[in-house]
Amino acid sequence: MNFVEELRWRGMLHDIMPGTEEELNKGLTSGYIGFDPTADSLHVGHLTQIMTLIHFQRAGHKPVALVGGATGMVGDPSGKSAERNLLSEDVLNHNVRCLESQLKKFLDFDCGAKSAEMVNNYDWFKNFTFLDFIRDVGKHLTVNYMMAKDSVKKRLEGETGMSFTEFSYQLVQGYDFYYLWKEKNCLVQMGGSDQWGNIVTGTEMIRRKAAGTAYAITTQLIKKADGTKFGKTESGAVWLDPAKTSPYKFYQFWLNTTDADAKSWIRIFTLKSREEIEALEAEHDRAPHLRILQKALAEEITVRSHSEEALQTALKTSEFLFGGGSLEFLNGLNNEQVLEVFDGLPQFAVSNDELSAGINVTDLLAEKTSVFPSKGEARKMITGGGVSVNKQKVDDPAHLVSTFDLINERFLVAQKGKKNYFLIISE
Repeated sequence: MNFVEELRWRGMLHDIMPGTEEELNKGLTSGYIGFDPTADSLHVGHLTQIMTLIHFQRAGHKPVALVGGATGMVGDPSGKSAERNLLSEDVLNHNVRCLESQLKKFLDFDCGAKSAEMVNNYDWFKNFTFLDFIRDVGKHLTVNYMMAKDSVKKRLEGETGMSFTEFSYQLVQGYDFYYLWKEKNCLVQMGGSDQWGNIVTGTEMIRRKAAGTAYAITTQLIKKADGTKFGKTESGAVWLDPAKTSPYKFYQFWLNTTDADAKSWIRIFTLKSREEIEALEAEHDRAPHLRILQKALAEEITVRSHSEEALQTALKTSEFLFGGGSLEFLNGLNNEQVLEVFDGLPQFAVSNDELSAGINVTDLLAEKTSVFPSKGEARKMITGGGVSVNKQKVDDPAHLVSTFDLINERFLVAQKGKKNYFLIISE
C-alpha cells in the first residue's frame, strides 16, 4: 500500500515536501505526529491525525505518537487569535496519561518492526536549561525565518500581539523533530495543514544543525460542507472519552452527518476500501432516506473509538428512543447508563415517599413535574391515547403511578406523543 496515494484518494492530503513519497517508497520509515495535552481526552477533531497514523502503519511504516508534555506548557499559537491559559504541570501530566491510553486503542504496539511507539517530549526537555536551549537550538534559526511564519505574522498583526513564550513554540517543536530524527530515526513529521510552518521549522533545524534531511506531510483541515467547524455540536466538542461524550451521542454525531459530508468523511474516518465505499455510495444514492453511508460511517468509527459493545448499546439506545425498542433495554443498564441515555432530555425529580403512596398520572405529569403545563392539557392528551409511562399507554387520568413502576428502583420514563421523552427520577 502506497501511503501517500492512500491519503490522496481519500481526500486527506494537503501538502507534501518534495522527495517524501520517494523516501517512503524505499521501505519501512518512522514518522510521527504530535498531540498537545490541552485536555484529558482527545476529541473527533484529532481523528484525522489518528487515522493518518493508522494508514501509515498499515502501509508498512512505524508510527510514533508524541504527546507534548513540554509543548503543552508553551501553547501552540497556530490558528489562535489569543494566548491560551497555561496548565499546571500536574494537570498536564494527568492529561498526558489519559491521551496515551486513548491512542493505544487505535495503533498496534506489538507487531514487530512497525510497532507503534509513544513518546513524551517532556522526557528530553525536563533537564534542558534555558541557556543550553538558546545556545544549542536558538542559534540555528534566524528571527527573520521565524517571523515569516503565518502563525507569527497573523498574531503580530492582530490586537493581542504575541508573547515570547508562544514565539518560541516553533523552536521547541522544531527541536522535537531534530531529537526524534537523531534518536529514533524519524524521517517524517505529519500533521494538520495549520502545522506546516512548525513542521518545516523542524526539517530546517535538522538541515542546519546536522546537515540532515527530513520530510513533511500535512493533511486537510476538516470542515463541514456548509463551511461550519467540524467536531462541534450545540453542547460542545465531541470527545473520545465516553465519560465526556457517551457512545450513544458519539454514534448520533456521525449518524446525523449530511449526505455531502458523509461522502467525504467515510473516506477519511473509516478503513473501507475504495471499492467498498463506491458500492455503499451507489446503494445510498438509490435510497438516501435509509442513510446507508451515515450508518456505515457511524458504526465503524464507534467500534474503533469505543468497542463493539458500545456500538450495540448506542444502537439499542437509538432503537429505544426513536424506534419500537422495549423497556428491557433499560432494565439491563446501571443507573449511570440510564442517565446517559436521557442526557440532554428533560429530567424531573419526585419524592420517593410520595411515589410510595401513589400519585395519579395527571398530578405526576402536570403538578409534580412540568411534562405538561396544566392538568387540563395532561388529561386531554391522556384520554386521547398520547401518553405512555414506561412504554405502556396510559388512558385513565386517575391511573396511579407508584414505586412498583420504577425502573432500577429509581426511574420512570414518560412519553408525550411518539418522540418526546422525559425522565422522572425518584429521590
